[in-house]
Amino acid sequence: MCTGKCSRFIAVTLYPLAVLSIICNIVLFFPGGDVKYAKDGHITEEVKYMGGLIGGGLMVLMPALYIHLTGKQGCCGNRCGMFLSIVFAAVGVAGALYSFIVAVLGLKNGPLCKAVLFWMTPFKDNDQSYLTDKTLWGVCLEPENIMEFHIGLFATLLATSCLELILCAIQMINGLFGCLCGTCNKGPL
Repeated sequence: MCTGKCSRFIAVTLYPLAVLSIICNIVLFFPGGDVKYAKDGHITEEVKYMGGLIGGGLMVLMPALYIHLTGKQGCCGNRCGMFLSIVFAAVGVAGALYSFIVAVLGLKNGPLCKAVLFWMTPFKDNDQSYLTDKTLWGVCLEPENIMEFHIGLFATLLATSCLELILCAIQMINGLFGCLCGTCNKGPL
């Protein structure tokens, strides 16, 4: 496969992953679909880090645009363009890694919820994992269905960041081949 075609494939795959990361992070600001929790500041700390919006979203979307332009005509234009795609893909790796770390912390610490009378993160620094023991979920009384909401969205961010990380790393290797070995000489397909 030509390095340009590979770049185009990677970029087209990164677009929906970046958009999904952005959407997941935005939705995490509204547990239960209600604005009142964001207004009152009852949002999990890891949501405020905006790993999906900044890391897996914007820091992956910008490289995806450049990588797509690098492979736009099916073959890359020059070695310099491929070298720059390595740099942009490295930015994507950093963004995906940031999103991955925030998602892992979000899943590890659990959601901010109302337990009995107080808002707290009841599973943070707990020896038992709420991820494997559903009986612990009853601790969170408000927002409604916060456990499924929190786990589902952070797990989605975790999966998308893993895919973004892999694709950006592949683009770094692809860019290295294009930079060192040259690009293919075929015309646009």
